Order: sequence, then structure tokens, then C-alpha cells
Amino acid sequence: MSIKVWSKAEFIARLRAVGTRNYHHLHPFHVRMNAGQLDREAIRGWVANRFYYQRSIPIKDAAIISNCPIREVRRLWLHRISDHDGLKPGTGGIEAWIRLGRACGLSEKEIWDERHVVPGVRFAVDAYVNFTRTKPWPVAISSSLTEMFAPDIMAKRLEAFPKYYPWVKPWGFDYFRSRVVQAKADSGEGLGLTVKYCDTPELQAAAVRALSFKCDLLWAMLDAIQLAYA
Repeated sequence: MSIKVWSKAEFIARLRAVGTRNYHHLHPFHVRMNAGQLDREAIRGWVANRFYYQRSIPIKDAAIISNCPIREVRRLWLHRISDHDGLKPGTGGIEAWIRLGRACGLSEKEIWDERHVVPGVRFAVDAYVNFTRTKPWPVAISSSLTEMFAPDIMAKRLEAFPKYYPWVKPWGFDYFRSRVVQAKADSGEGLGLTVKYCDTPELQAAAVRALSFKCDLLWAMLDAIQLAYA
């Protein structure tokens, strides 16, 4: 008995259902963060550990591009590397996250040297980069669709941090502000490519699993951070 390709609407619904159930906005650490229940050590620990993920984003995007034989897709995806690395010193998402760390009282040196990165976070992030290197490129792209759910969590952070953590300098919130807008555009781009190129039952199912894997990975990162700091 052959398995049918899902319609576009059903495919998108299945992808969105993964985030509704499993995105890390539901994690107890994030719930406590948005309720103002974390101390300075926990906030700084989260920022320092999350940086290991942030600095790996352009590496995973480069891996996707290196596996993709379609020039038009490579052109479309290429901006994600410069978005995070920046086109010149002092720009890009990585620099914005460093500013957040400095606004929390971390030095740039201790952010970069990974002294605060806990093993569970390192393992999860490295597993994600390896996933994007070894899976078919449309499936790797689908794992990025956690961006569909990012604008809401960024908006909540922008509300919670000034309210509950006034010791964090407000000039550190540039990353949150930029992702409220950029994540919407990026997720639309990623969703369009996923729907277009995951065009068999096998690839569609793999895309849903890939997004679930990414959600699990983000959840596991917060498990490790919570165990270490909260």
C-alpha cells in the first residue's frame, strides 16, 4: 500500500503542531525566566551557554549550503551566514548576543572561551551541526523551522527582561528586537523551501521528525542549563 504525499496545508499543519507541543517556550526554565524567578547567575549562565548555539548557527547554515546542488536555493540561504557573522566587525547576530552578555556583566573573553558551557549544551549543539551536515539538505532546512515560533518568545523576553531584570543594560536587547522581525522572514523562507523540496512521503515525514529533533535539542539544552544554574 503506497503512502500518499500530504497536501501543502496538511504538511504545514503537521509541522506547526510539532512546535505547539514541543517548542522550548514551554520549558520550566523559560517559564521561570519570563516570570522573573531567575537570579543573576542563572541569567548569565543561560546567556553564556546559549552563545555556544548562536556561534554555531552560521556553521550549520554553511553545512546546508555545502550539501545543496541547487544554485537558487544556495543564493537564498546564503544571507543567513552573514546575518549572524556580520558583513564587517561589530555587526551580525553573534555580535548582538555578545552585547547581551556584556549587558549582563559577562566579559567578551569569558563568552568566547566557553568556560561556562556545560557538557549537555555542547553535546546538543554539536549534534545539531552534525545533523545538518549528514542529512539531506531539505530535511536539514526543515530543522530550522523552530523560527516559526521564535517571534513570540522574543517578544516575551523583551517584556520580561526590563521588568524583572533591571540590572541588565537595555542596550543588550538588540538581538531580541531584531529576531522579532527577522525570524518571521526567515521562517517564511524556510517553510517555503521545505514545502517545495520535501515533495515525497519519505521527505515530508523526515522533515516533521527533523523539526521534532530540533525542538528536543533546544529542550535538552535548557535541561542542562537548569541543572547547572537553577
